[in-house]
Amino acid sequence: MSLRLDRLLATRLPDISRTRLQQLIEEGDVRVNGVIRKASYRLRAGENVAVSIPAAPVEPLQPEPIRLAIVYEDEDLLVVNKPAGMVVHPGAGVRSGTLVNALLAHTTLSPIGAPVRPGIVHRLDKGTSGLLVVAKTEAAHLALAKQLESRSVERRYLALVSGKVERAEGVIEVGIGRHPRDRIRMAVRPTGGGKAAITHFRVVERFPGFTLLECRLRTGRTHQIRVHLSHLGHAVVGDETYQKRSSRPKDPTIQALITELKGHALHAASLGFVHPRTGRMLRFEAPPPQALERLLDHLRRSGTE
Repeated sequence: MSLRLDRLLATRLPDISRTRLQQLIEEGDVRVNGVIRKASYRLRAGENVAVSIPAAPVEPLQPEPIRLAIVYEDEDLLVVNKPAGMVVHPGAGVRSGTLVNALLAHTTLSPIGAPVRPGIVHRLDKGTSGLLVVAKTEAAHLALAKQLESRSVERRYLALVSGKVERAEGVIEVGIGRHPRDRIRMAVRPTGGGKAAITHFRVVERFPGFTLLECRLRTGRTHQIRVHLSHLGHAVVGDETYQKRSSRPKDPTIQALITELKGHALHAASLGFVHPRTGRMLRFEAPPPQALERLLDHLRRSGTE
C-alpha cells in the first residue's frame, strides 16, 4: 500500500515537528523525483524524496548581567557551578536567561559553536546543577573537546534515586538513542540502535525508599545518567521525564523539598581535566546545592537503611 508523503517524512524525520514538515512541503522544500508534491501525495516504490531544510535566521545573542558562580577562571577557560533550572544555551524557544547569555556579559568566548553555543564544550541538563568548563579561546575549546572525545575528562555526579539500590556498585553499559515515539526523550535502544554509553555507580548512602549514588561517566550521551538509572529501575528523584508516577514519593514534606530543587536530584560534583595550555591537571569540587542538602538532611533524620 502506498504511503502519503507527509506520513513518510514524519517517520523518517522524527526530530522535526509535523507542523514544520507541513510548512516545508507547502513552501516547495520537499520534492519527489525533483517535482514539488502536496502532503497528500501517495508515494510509489522507487521514487526519490529530497528534503531541503533552510537554515533558520539566528538573531545575535544578547549578553545578560546574570550572576555566575565562577569556580575558576584564567585567560583560556573558566569553570562554572551552574544552578539547577538554568538552561546552558539558547534553543527550543529559549533565547534569554541561559548560561551563555550570562557568560557573554562576563567575558569573550570561543567562536566554536557560535552563534548559539559559543565556548560550550559540554553541557548539563536544565534540571542538573554543578560544574562545567567553558572555553574562552578556540585553541582551548579544541583541546578540551579532544579530551572529552578520548574519555580522559573526570566527571563525578551525585544522584539521589528512588528505591533501594541493592548492589554496592556496578556498571551500566547499554546504548542510548532518541526515543522512537517521543522526540524530547532519550531511551535505551536495542543492540546496534543507539550510541555506546557507560556509567559507573556506587552507593554512597541509603535512606528509607531512596539511595544516594555516586556516578562516573565514561561517555557523555544526552541524559545519560538519567536514562541509565531509570533503566536500572531507580530513576533520579524529581525527574519528571524519566521517573514513573508510581515511584514518586507521596510524603508531602518530601514533595515540597523536591519542588525546591528547581529540577532533579542530580549534581555534577567534581570535574577534572588537563589544562589545554599549561598541561597541568586541574580538579574542582562543588558541594550539592542547598536545596538538595535540605532534602538529604530530611531523609537522614527519617532514618537510614
